[in-house]
Amino acid sequence: MDERMLHALEAQRPDIHRRWETLLRVEPVNTPLGQPEALKHMVDYTLDTLFGALRTPHARRRLARSNGSCAAERSLCPCGRNPLLAYFVAGEQALLETLVIVQSDLPDTADHRATALLELKQTLAHVAHREIETFCAVCQFRDQPPAHAPHAAPASHHARPSHGSPAA
Repeated sequence: MDERMLHALEAQRPDIHRRWETLLRVEPVNTPLGQPEALKHMVDYTLDTLFGALRTPHARRRLARSNGSCAAERSLCPCGRNPLLAYFVAGEQALLETLVIVQSDLPDTADHRATALLELKQTLAHVAHREIETFCAVCQFRDQPPAHAPHAAPASHHARPSHGSPAA
């Protein structure tokens, strides 16, 4: 993402935060840790991480080499109880909405807009993957089948069979 686009997106940070928090309130809550009041405190940390990754040339080269495979590598939480699934769905929507608004205010080519969109989605997918997998690693339900249909996750999550359980 070019500097101009990144700065324009960062300038919208308070709006992104508000929109993310609003969207958290409409996502289904499946655990006490999934309450919007608990998750809203993570938004600034996530935005810091995301903008830092977008600003780092090394991260951009890594994402370019992955050809978008980061999203494909992410796996859906086996038990479906990870509160970060809904958190990142809400965040992705807030970020993409804001990017579209920012792009409408900046003269640019369709290719540059598409590249910025792809880079934002890939970078967020990488951040989400790391955070979701970290939470799942300590989950006491990770080896149990979902209690309900898993929540859709951003950017093409795919399910992995739980350890030792047949896929349903």
